[in-house]
Amino acid sequence: MTGIEVKGLSEEVVERLEKRASANNRSLEDEIRHILEEAVGHDINMAERQAEFQTLARKLRAKTKGHRPSPPAEVIIRQDRDHGHRDGSCDWS
Repeated sequence: MTGIEVKGLSEEVVERLEKRASANNRSLEDEIRHILEEAVGHDINMAERQAEFQTLARKLRAKTKGHRPSPPAEVIIRQDRDHGHRDGSCDWS
């Protein structure tokens, strides 16, 4: 395992890390390790989720290719009102 030395941390940052470590019942070293692993893991999970989203988006575009999109809501409302449904009630049967 590789060791890392971080230089130039302010006393305030070190104190905050120590308080956080104490609150989580960890040593300072364990707390810093936990923070770093969580940060890197989050980046990996985000990349995986973005890749999954792109895959699903491609599948959806392939499924709906050539389908005519629904008209915008304002067009549907205008058509409904033009047919005498001024109070918003419609007979959908």
